[in-house]
Formats: sequence, C-alpha cells, structure tokens
Amino acid sequence: MKHLSSLYRLLGDDARLRLLRLLAVERLNVTELTEILGIAQSGVSRHLGLLKEAGLVTESRDGGYAYYRLSPDLEAGGSLASLWSLLRSQFAEVATSGPARADDAQLREVVRIRRETIEGHGSADASEGRQFVPGRSWAAWARALGSLLPPLEVADLGCGEGFLTLEVARWARRVVAVDRSDRVLQRARALARRRRVTNVSWKRGELDQLPLTDSAVDAAILSQALHHADDPGRAVAEAARIVRPSGRVLVVDLRAHDQQWVQERLGDRWLGFTDAKLAELMRGSGLTGVTVQVGAHLSGDPFTVLLASGVRAPAQAARRPARRRKATPAA
Repeated sequence: MKHLSSLYRLLGDDARLRLLRLLAVERLNVTELTEILGIAQSGVSRHLGLLKEAGLVTESRDGGYAYYRLSPDLEAGGSLASLWSLLRSQFAEVATSGPARADDAQLREVVRIRRETIEGHGSADASEGRQFVPGRSWAAWARALGSLLPPLEVADLGCGEGFLTLEVARWARRVVAVDRSDRVLQRARALARRRRVTNVSWKRGELDQLPLTDSAVDAAILSQALHHADDPGRAVAEAARIVRPSGRVLVVDLRAHDQQWVQERLGDRWLGFTDAKLAELMRGSGLTGVTVQVGAHLSGDPFTVLLASGVRAPAQAARRPARRRKATPAA
C-alpha cells in the first residue's frame, strides 16, 4: 500500500503525466522534452529521475545522448500494465484538448528537426535504406545556397532573437534587424557579439511603422512574423516601402490552421493565412510577380509553411521602353 500511495502521488503532477504521454509515442532526450514542455531543463531532469526510480520510464544512451522512453513494465504483459491501460484511456480522452494538441505539434517539430539533421537524407524507397552522411544538414545547405547570392542589403523584420538574422549576415553586405521588444533585441545583440557578427544594425520598431526610410534595402524578409502583426496588410506594405525598385519581399508564414492554442501559448494574433489571402496582401502592397508556394509540410502535421514572394515595381523611368531603331535591309 505504501508503494501504491507513492506511485499515485507521483502521478498527481501535470508535468509528469505530459512526460509519460510523450514518451509513449517517441523516445526523447532532456533537451527535446524541455523544448516541447516549456519547462526548465533542471525540472525535466528531476521529473524524469522520479519516473525512472518508480520504474515508469527507462533510459538508454545513443550518440552521446541519454534518451528516455516508456518502461516495458507499463506495456502489455508488464507488472504495471493495468496502470498503463488506465492512463492510456485517459490520455485518449484529452487528446483533442489545447494543451495536448500543443504538445503533439511541438513533438512533431522536434522529431522533424532530428530527422532532418541526422537521418532524413535517404532514399524515398524504403528498400534502399537510409543514407547516413555525417555532417549533412539543412543548415549547411542553406548557407551554401546563400553564398551564391549577391551581397545584398537585407531587412529582417520581426527578427526575434536574431537566429535568421545572423544566417543572412553570412552572405549579405548589411542586415537591418527590426523587432518590437527591447529585451529580445538585447539577447540578439549578445548572440551577435558572441559570434563576432558586425554587419547587423539592430533597431526597435513595429512592423506597421518601420524605422527605415523608403527604398532602404534590396530585400525585406518577414519570417514567421506576419501572424504576430496587428495589421498584416500594413506590415507587408511597409516591407514593400523600404525595398528599392526591383527589390524583393519574402514572407515565410503559416498556412491557415485551426490550432487555437498558439494564441494563448505563443502569442499568435492570426491563425495563419490562406494562399489566396497571402497573395492578396502582397499584391495589395503594390508588389508584382507574386508567387505563393508550400515551403514545408509533413503528413499529419497541422502546420504548413508557405513562401510568398513579390517584387517592387521598377521606377517609372526604368519602365519606359527603349526607342526602337529602324530596321535595315541587312537586319
């Protein structure tokens, strides 16, 4: 009875139940669980230690990481199988709740990143097996492609903590990074100092009233920022204003979805945008050659990433057709 009492007290904690629910689906390490749950790493480690001591989870090492998963004792035939039967039915009942859907969405994102950076580069034909290539990653490919671009002047709008900003700074001549939060910009500046990046100017400002003059940059990027904007149309119009004639605006954002939990948990103001709406916002800002395409999507994932691109019309003088020469008989 004492053991049962301790066991049920252990399960009377929201974070530990969330851990068990996740580990029933996928083996995960402490860092991945921290990202999903939004709990301090020390807290995650403490909860895992208690669950492991109670025989509810097991630990194994792989590639230098300690991974955790549900204990075999909780599965069919184990000594705790009846307890798992109860937990599994309860987990099924809450699967459509906001917190559970949030955990599931972030679990899929963690697994996607893991597969892309470690093992997800094999053939689509399962019979050929996966091709493991140490060091191959999407980050490296992005940097390689960036090195082929001309040294543009770029604005990163809604830059957050500056991770994309510093990637762009690898190939851009100059980057202007704008965000509304002084606290976030301080962290971005600190990151830039640690990485010895010197070609970035950090500015505080709102997306619908950018602290830049007209025609200030060659390209403007709104990466996962538009769904935080008070007025998305105004934000795109401001991005179009600050690019030079023939400059480009790139929007990376979510397709319309029904995951309402992101508004409370992540502060999103908009639940993504339809393809047509995103194109309408771009064209309504005077951009031409507008394209909208899928940037990333996984089967079963509620989030699809859209890429929208448009060009600011050339200056009027540049559009004036050249005078045609009179054809000669030889021509």
